[in-house]
Amino acid sequence: METKVVKFGGSSLASAEQFKKVAAIVLAEPARRFVVASAPGKRFSGDTKVTDMLYGCYEKAAKGEEFDKEFECIEKRFTDIIEGLGLELSLEKEFTRIKDAFAHMAGRDYAASRGEYLNSKILAAYLNFEFVDPAGYIKFDETGAFDLDTTREKLGERLSKTEKAVIPGFYGSMPNDTIKTFSRGGSDITGSIVANAVDAVIYENWTDVSGFLVANPTIVDNPVPITTITYKELRELAYMGAGVLHEDAIFPVRRAGIPINIRNTNSPEDEGTFIVSETAQTSQYTITGIAGKKGLSVIQIEKDMMNSEIGFGKNVLRALEKNNLSFEHMPSGIDTMSVIVSSDALIGKEKSVLDEINFRCHPDKLEIENNLALIAVVGRGMRKARGTAGRLFSALAHARINVKMIDQGSSELNIIVGVEEEDFEAAIRAIYDMFVLSV
Repeated sequence: METKVVKFGGSSLASAEQFKKVAAIVLAEPARRFVVASAPGKRFSGDTKVTDMLYGCYEKAAKGEEFDKEFECIEKRFTDIIEGLGLELSLEKEFTRIKDAFAHMAGRDYAASRGEYLNSKILAAYLNFEFVDPAGYIKFDETGAFDLDTTREKLGERLSKTEKAVIPGFYGSMPNDTIKTFSRGGSDITGSIVANAVDAVIYENWTDVSGFLVANPTIVDNPVPITTITYKELRELAYMGAGVLHEDAIFPVRRAGIPINIRNTNSPEDEGTFIVSETAQTSQYTITGIAGKKGLSVIQIEKDMMNSEIGFGKNVLRALEKNNLSFEHMPSGIDTMSVIVSSDALIGKEKSVLDEINFRCHPDKLEIENNLALIAVVGRGMRKARGTAGRLFSALAHARINVKMIDQGSSELNIIVGVEEEDFEAAIRAIYDMFVLSV
């Protein structure tokens, strides 16, 4: 029988009403055998996610302060769901064990993971599925790095012995058996890991949106959805700030060639977005998506005959490394080099970085320019479409937006432009108008 792995986000499991929607989706297809659950998210605007409640509660416990009131609020979130579902289920023993662990400094990772743990207990009981604790099967090494090969072996063997199961997202364990969490949004990663371990035909990631959109809906009114996107395109867009899916969740399924389908729990009839390794489907708009981010600074370096000076680029990078700085992009000319870094990471290090570059490179001119935003136009269709760059710059020129930087990858999968932060939203709208609305 073919197997689907389905993951539900925090908003999909925030209340008893949402649990009922999730159950209807899971039970609608027998192939949906393995379910990965998040901790309860926000039920309404202004509500607090259970993971944040757990972090706050544990901080009090770690300081030796009274945390009974905070813990009672957490208990209530789960008991409300149980009562709303009409379940004959008690988590009192679990609450007592967790509260005692808090008092004995079990660690922030342990504390944060209990939201997924408890929610999965409830979902497993409601679906009448087996509960599988990932602490025994999702493994990290001594350095805290995720170990995919060991995990695939252990988790695959365990899940081969069960017909249907609910697995909490977000965490695994270290070699000494202490709980270790992924970064925030890590339930996406768990779903991908489970899909890899059971050789799923598809990994369905259910959230509160119907897949990816071509542009950010807070900037562009009603942007069109993306029906199909490749892993490479997704990586480019996720790196530039597009949300929906945790970017680290791509690798386990990409390695196994498993497609991802982003779906909407509240609109299960929507097809959502398919994320695949390769596709013969042509992009309707030449571009697949537009994404960008603000808060960047440019270190401008000028020096005559820079191109003939062996090791010049290496010395610039060593100056960044000495100041513990990574770079976003590094476009260059014959006598110029621009190094783009996060403004937040650069704060307090400006003088040190410039001094180090001066010492190592002896440039003719060196300065920092702030308030830069980067916008990436991504699409597999750009490789075969003539005049894509021309249309992009024409759109920006027509909107009277000055382009401060241009960078195009050798794969011809994306074009990145730098603009003033104040022009960021207008630039995205202009690009969208040119490539989507004009079509």
